[in-house]
Amino acid sequence: MTTRVGVVTFPGSLDDRDARRAVRLAGAEPVELWHREADLRGVDAVVLPGGFSYGDYLRPGAISRFSPVMGPVVEQARAGLPVLGICNGFQVLCETHLLPGALTRNNHLHFICRDQRLRIENTETSWTGSYQRMEEITVPLKNIDGCYVADERTLDELEAEGRVVARYLDFNPNGSRRDIASVTNAAGNVVGLMPHPEHAVEELTGPGTQGLGFFTSVIRKLVHS
Repeated sequence: MTTRVGVVTFPGSLDDRDARRAVRLAGAEPVELWHREADLRGVDAVVLPGGFSYGDYLRPGAISRFSPVMGPVVEQARAGLPVLGICNGFQVLCETHLLPGALTRNNHLHFICRDQRLRIENTETSWTGSYQRMEEITVPLKNIDGCYVADERTLDELEAEGRVVARYLDFNPNGSRRDIASVTNAAGNVVGLMPHPEHAVEELTGPGTQGLGFFTSVIRKLVHS
């Protein structure tokens, strides 16, 4: 049976189509989910894509967390549904408290767009099983509110529990504490990632296909669970 991965579209989402394409290239069926509908349509996993939901009014993700679709996303994520939040989706996951910490304005106060090297440090999540631990990959990064922050106790807990999924290499593009680019919840089914793996899934565009592993990982996880 084909794995079905829902991709939510909020007002201001920019990368929902790219995420659906990545899901398709990974071998799953992408399912469009509209933010106003509290129905996940029986999907096996969910992607919250990048963009500027509600124009980042108030702060990124602060309004989207109240969209009807987020009710079942939060409920099912707490029950084990794999959920990946990319960029703005990461911000939404922090706003719903599915993930700790927050994403704030880049420390240099400018939008940044570049190919970014990452080190994958946790391959036990639903979204990173296709990688090798400490594997280094390159995917595009584009954000202005990408600085991951949390109090020292939370950061120490993330480190001790192995919940830092990926770190920036060579250059910290936004001032994120401890070079953190991605974190997971304790169960490993919810992952927030600031860079954009959906823009690194084809040789024709982007820096290669090293982002595709996030999407093949969840398929493999669901097939073997």
